[in-house]
Amino acid sequence: MSDLKPIERRILFELVKNPRRSDRELAKALNVSQPTVTRRRAFIEREYIDDYTAIPKWSKIGYNLFVITLVKIKADIASKEKYDIVRKKALAWLSTQPDILMSTGSRGGGVDSFMISIHKTYSDFDKFIHDYKYELGELIDDCHSIIVNLGGEEVTKHFTLRDWAKARLK
Repeated sequence: MSDLKPIERRILFELVKNPRRSDRELAKALNVSQPTVTRRRAFIEREYIDDYTAIPKWSKIGYNLFVITLVKIKADIASKEKYDIVRKKALAWLSTQPDILMSTGSRGGGVDSFMISIHKTYSDFDKFIHDYKYELGELIDDCHSIIVNLGGEEVTKHFTLRDWAKARLK
Protein backbone atom coordinates (compact mmCIF):
# COMPACT_ATOMS: atom_id res chain seq x y z
CA MET A 1 0.00 0.00 0.00
CA SER A 2 3.01 2.28 0.02
CA ASP A 3 2.19 3.42 -3.53
CA LEU A 4 -1.21 4.74 -2.41
CA LYS A 5 -1.35 8.49 -1.97
CA PRO A 6 -2.60 9.63 1.47
CA ILE A 7 -6.00 10.68 0.08
CA GLU A 8 -6.37 7.33 -1.72
CA ARG A 9 -5.53 5.49 1.48
CA ARG A 10 -8.12 7.49 3.40
CA ILE A 11 -10.77 6.87 0.71
CA LEU A 12 -9.98 3.15 0.70
CA PHE A 13 -10.44 2.79 4.45
CA GLU A 14 -13.58 4.91 4.44
CA LEU A 15 -14.98 2.57 1.77
CA VAL A 16 -14.04 -0.48 3.84
CA LYS A 17 -15.88 1.03 6.80
CA ASN A 18 -18.96 1.79 4.72
CA PRO A 19 -19.01 1.17 0.96
CA ARG A 20 -22.52 2.59 0.62
CA ARG A 21 -21.39 6.17 1.16
CA SER A 22 -21.74 8.46 -1.82
CA ASP A 23 -18.80 10.35 -3.28
CA ARG A 24 -20.35 13.55 -1.94
CA GLU A 25 -20.50 12.13 1.61
CA LEU A 26 -16.91 10.88 1.36
CA ALA A 27 -15.71 14.23 0.06
CA LYS A 28 -17.34 16.04 2.97
CA ALA A 29 -15.89 13.61 5.54
CA LEU A 30 -12.40 13.84 4.02
CA ASN A 31 -12.53 17.58 3.32
CA VAL A 32 -11.75 17.23 -0.41
CA SER A 33 -13.77 17.88 -3.55
CA GLN A 34 -16.35 15.41 -4.83
CA PRO A 35 -14.62 15.13 -8.27
CA THR A 36 -11.38 14.18 -6.48
CA VAL A 37 -13.17 11.42 -4.60
CA THR A 38 -14.92 10.19 -7.77
CA ARG A 39 -11.65 10.06 -9.74
CA ARG A 40 -9.63 8.43 -6.93
CA ARG A 41 -12.46 6.01 -6.05
CA ALA A 42 -12.53 4.65 -9.61
CA PHE A 43 -8.77 4.00 -9.40
CA ILE A 44 -9.04 2.40 -5.95
CA GLU A 45 -11.94 0.15 -6.99
CA ARG A 46 -10.00 -0.99 -10.05
CA GLU A 47 -6.65 -1.59 -8.33
CA TYR A 48 -7.26 -2.17 -4.61
CA ILE A 49 -10.76 -3.56 -4.01
CA ASP A 50 -11.62 -7.16 -4.84
CA ASP A 51 -15.30 -6.94 -4.04
CA TYR A 52 -18.04 -5.09 -2.20
CA THR A 53 -20.24 -7.42 -0.24
CA ALA A 54 -22.60 -7.54 2.71
CA ILE A 55 -21.70 -9.86 5.57
CA PRO A 56 -24.91 -11.54 6.67
CA LYS A 57 -25.85 -12.61 10.14
CA TRP A 58 -25.11 -16.20 9.22
CA SER A 59 -27.22 -17.92 11.87
CA LYS A 60 -30.22 -15.73 11.02
CA ILE A 61 -30.18 -17.04 7.44
CA GLY A 62 -29.72 -20.66 8.48
CA TYR A 63 -25.95 -21.14 8.44
CA ASN A 64 -24.87 -22.43 11.84
CA LEU A 65 -21.32 -23.64 11.20
CA PHE A 66 -18.22 -21.70 10.18
CA VAL A 67 -15.45 -24.16 9.35
CA ILE A 68 -11.73 -23.77 8.80
CA THR A 69 -10.33 -26.87 7.12
CA LEU A 70 -6.56 -27.38 7.20
CA VAL A 71 -5.11 -29.65 4.53
CA LYS A 72 -1.77 -31.40 4.13
CA ILE A 73 -1.15 -32.27 0.49
CA LYS A 74 0.74 -35.46 -0.42
CA ALA A 75 4.43 -34.70 -0.91
CA ASP A 76 4.71 -36.17 -4.40
CA ILE A 77 1.92 -33.88 -5.65
CA ALA A 78 4.18 -30.84 -5.42
CA SER A 79 6.47 -32.07 -8.21
CA LYS A 80 6.79 -29.92 -11.32
CA GLU A 81 5.26 -32.67 -13.43
CA LYS A 82 2.09 -33.02 -11.37
CA TYR A 83 1.51 -29.52 -9.99
CA ASP A 84 -0.45 -28.02 -12.91
CA ILE A 85 -2.68 -31.09 -13.31
CA VAL A 86 -3.41 -31.24 -9.60
CA ARG A 87 -4.09 -27.51 -9.38
CA LYS A 88 -6.56 -27.63 -12.29
CA LYS A 89 -8.43 -30.55 -10.73
CA ALA A 90 -8.64 -28.81 -7.35
CA LEU A 91 -9.76 -25.50 -8.89
CA ALA A 92 -12.43 -27.27 -10.94
CA TRP A 93 -13.90 -28.89 -7.81
CA LEU A 94 -13.59 -25.73 -5.68
CA SER A 95 -15.43 -23.68 -8.31
CA THR A 96 -18.49 -25.91 -7.85
CA GLN A 97 -18.65 -25.33 -4.08
CA PRO A 98 -20.57 -22.14 -3.23
CA ASP A 99 -20.23 -22.68 0.53
CA ILE A 100 -16.45 -22.25 0.36
CA LEU A 101 -15.80 -18.60 1.17
CA MET A 102 -12.03 -18.77 0.69
CA SER A 103 -9.41 -21.32 -0.26
CA THR A 104 -5.69 -20.81 -0.65
CA GLY A 105 -2.30 -22.35 -0.21
CA SER A 106 -0.60 -21.75 3.11
CA ARG A 107 2.67 -22.35 4.94
CA GLY A 108 3.47 -23.45 8.48
CA GLY A 109 2.07 -25.85 11.02
CA GLY A 110 2.42 -28.76 8.62
CA VAL A 111 -0.40 -27.41 6.47
CA ASP A 112 -0.27 -26.71 2.72
CA SER A 113 -3.71 -25.20 2.18
CA PHE A 114 -6.86 -24.21 3.96
CA MET A 115 -10.51 -23.53 3.25
CA ILE A 116 -13.07 -21.42 5.02
CA SER A 117 -16.61 -22.64 4.52
CA ILE A 118 -20.10 -22.20 5.96
CA HIS A 119 -22.71 -24.91 6.49
CA LYS A 120 -26.29 -25.04 7.67
CA THR A 121 -25.93 -28.18 9.77
CA TYR A 122 -23.28 -30.65 10.87
CA SER A 123 -24.81 -33.14 8.41
CA ASP A 124 -24.24 -30.65 5.58
CA PHE A 125 -20.63 -30.20 6.69
CA ASP A 126 -20.14 -33.96 6.97
CA LYS A 127 -21.41 -34.45 3.41
CA PHE A 128 -19.15 -31.61 2.21
CA ILE A 129 -16.05 -33.23 3.77
CA HIS A 130 -17.06 -36.64 2.43
CA ASP A 131 -17.42 -35.19 -1.10
CA TYR A 132 -14.14 -33.29 -0.73
CA LYS A 133 -12.27 -36.45 0.23
CA TYR A 134 -14.03 -38.46 -2.49
CA GLU A 135 -13.17 -35.95 -5.23
CA LEU A 136 -9.69 -34.90 -4.11
CA GLY A 137 -8.68 -37.64 -1.68
CA GLU A 138 -5.80 -38.92 -3.77
CA LEU A 139 -4.16 -35.50 -3.34
CA ILE A 140 -4.66 -35.26 0.43
CA ASP A 141 -2.30 -36.63 3.05
CA ASP A 142 -4.26 -35.28 6.03
CA CYS A 143 -7.23 -33.00 6.69
CA HIS A 144 -8.44 -31.37 9.93
CA SER A 145 -11.32 -28.99 10.53
CA ILE A 146 -12.03 -26.38 13.15
CA ILE A 147 -15.79 -26.05 13.54
CA VAL A 148 -17.36 -22.90 14.98
CA ASN A 149 -20.99 -22.72 16.10
CA LEU A 150 -22.26 -19.43 14.69
CA GLY A 151 -25.53 -19.65 16.59
CA GLY A 152 -23.93 -20.05 19.99
CA GLU A 153 -23.38 -17.57 22.76
CA GLU A 154 -19.60 -17.91 22.49
CA VAL A 155 -19.29 -15.67 19.42
CA THR A 156 -17.63 -12.71 21.11
CA LYS A 157 -16.98 -10.64 17.98
CA HIS A 158 -18.61 -11.12 14.60
CA PHE A 159 -16.57 -10.86 11.42
CA THR A 160 -16.32 -7.31 10.13
CA LEU A 161 -13.71 -5.09 8.53
CA ARG A 162 -15.11 -1.88 9.99
CA ASP A 163 -12.96 -1.85 13.17
CA TRP A 164 -9.85 -2.73 11.17
CA ALA A 165 -10.47 0.16 8.78
CA LYS A 166 -11.17 2.62 11.62
CA ALA A 167 -7.84 1.73 13.24
CA ARG A 168 -5.98 2.30 9.96
CA LEU A 169 -7.42 5.81 9.62
CA LYS A 170 -5.91 6.95 12.92
